[in-house]
Amino acid sequence: MRRVVLIALPYLWLLALFLVPFLIVLKISLSDTALARPPYMPQLDLSEGWTGIRTFLSGLDFENFTFLTTDALYWKAYLSSLQIAVTATFITLCVGYPVAYAMARAPQEWRPTLLMLVILPFWTSFLIRVYSWMGILSTEGTLNQFLMFLGLIDTPLTILNTNTAVYIGIVYTYLPFMILPIYSALEKLDESLLEAAVDLGCSRIQTFWLVTVPLSRNGIIAGCFLVFIPSLGEFVIPSLLGGSDTLMIGKILWEEFFSNRDWPVASAVAVILLLILIIPIILFQRSEEKAREANR
Repeated sequence: MRRVVLIALPYLWLLALFLVPFLIVLKISLSDTALARPPYMPQLDLSEGWTGIRTFLSGLDFENFTFLTTDALYWKAYLSSLQIAVTATFITLCVGYPVAYAMARAPQEWRPTLLMLVILPFWTSFLIRVYSWMGILSTEGTLNQFLMFLGLIDTPLTILNTNTAVYIGIVYTYLPFMILPIYSALEKLDESLLEAAVDLGCSRIQTFWLVTVPLSRNGIIAGCFLVFIPSLGEFVIPSLLGGSDTLMIGKILWEEFFSNRDWPVASAVAVILLLILIIPIILFQRSEEKAREANR
């Protein structure tokens, strides 16, 4: 009995916090906009029995999903979000892998301190950290003042309210999610394999690409998924650091829900976004399962 309860608890958690909210959003996405509270129709009236249920089901349709395919704004927002998320993930990997590699090769007594420095930004509010970048990247911000002090530029650069600022914000925010799984994989690396590669005639660069990178593949995959998945639906960073040309699906969701109060269309946008995210989530889970099987 105790074993059944332990197994059932995570499924009940997923049911309450994922499946039920998803079904509610899916129901709203199949509804129509109405000047009511809540602002959509139809509403389920159980007091009418089966007649009310049939009336409710007959009022549901896929009109909102059809509308999303006809309006260029939405599919352009999806494509733009995918492009920004993929690019930001690649940049984060290029920055995070050397950091994780250096941490894994650092003396044993220094590694806990380096880990603490990587995790340290999590001790500060996410919103405050994003706001701080507004002060750094603005025309009269710290970065421009520093570059002008060094004589590298004569006039301030326009960085804030551009896609460049969005990339900087995403890379900075999600960099620890890339570093930690790669560091975990590199720390477990068997040093004898590297020595064997060198003994067989490989240079250090060849050893890195032929031995180190393949053996850290699981960490790379995990880090890329942990960065890509939240980046795709990011709202705060493009809203605060991006400009009018920054088109991401998170901003569209906010505008539809709170500005236009078009809950059915916003719910349809959210459902499609979730379906897009399911693919990398499933791939991530399969990668984790293969990694666990390989470690057995």
